[in-house]
Amino acid sequence: MAASSSENALLLIDFINEIVHPDGKIAGKGYADFDARHGSLDRVGALLRHARRAEMAVIHVGVAFSADYREQPEASPVFGGAKRFGVLQRDTWATDFHVKAAPLASEAALVKHRVSAFFGTPLELLLRTYGVRNLFIAGCATDMAVQTATRDAHDRDFACHVLGDCCIAANDDDHAQTLRMLAKVARIMTLDEFVAG
Repeated sequence: MAASSSENALLLIDFINEIVHPDGKIAGKGYADFDARHGSLDRVGALLRHARRAEMAVIHVGVAFSADYREQPEASPVFGGAKRFGVLQRDTWATDFHVKAAPLASEAALVKHRVSAFFGTPLELLLRTYGVRNLFIAGCATDMAVQTATRDAHDRDFACHVLGDCCIAANDDDHAQTLRMLAKVARIMTLDEFVAG
């Protein structure tokens, strides 16, 4: 894998308080429980430390909407109730990255308004500018943001590697089924394999 290569980047998606912190309004759908059972965020912290030591580019992407929810897709089954429930509001604790996955000042942190980390964001531009060929992906939820970003990255000709044990889902079945499907377009790997290089 040559983890120190400048052609590699780590993409972390939606590790925000609203979704993964036990006090987050969305975390109760199973995400915080999944993390408690699997220690996913602890692995994300280790993943970040290793990527930083290897001087890989690290990009964080989190979903958020303005205070007036102008970007909210009201017809979406995923985001349609955001304003009604007062969730995912930008510039609040809810959309801050979880402390175990927080970006450094030197790392890119992007805001998205849809499931995909690529849609309406400068993510692809950053990756091309950095000269990235190999994209290592972890996030929440495995079956939503991780799956969508991986498929989008694949179709943009990046070699995709999903850190399965650094991802979070609402339940074990969604997680496992998604990783099986993503194996068709990405290498599914563990944190230990990433560190071993």
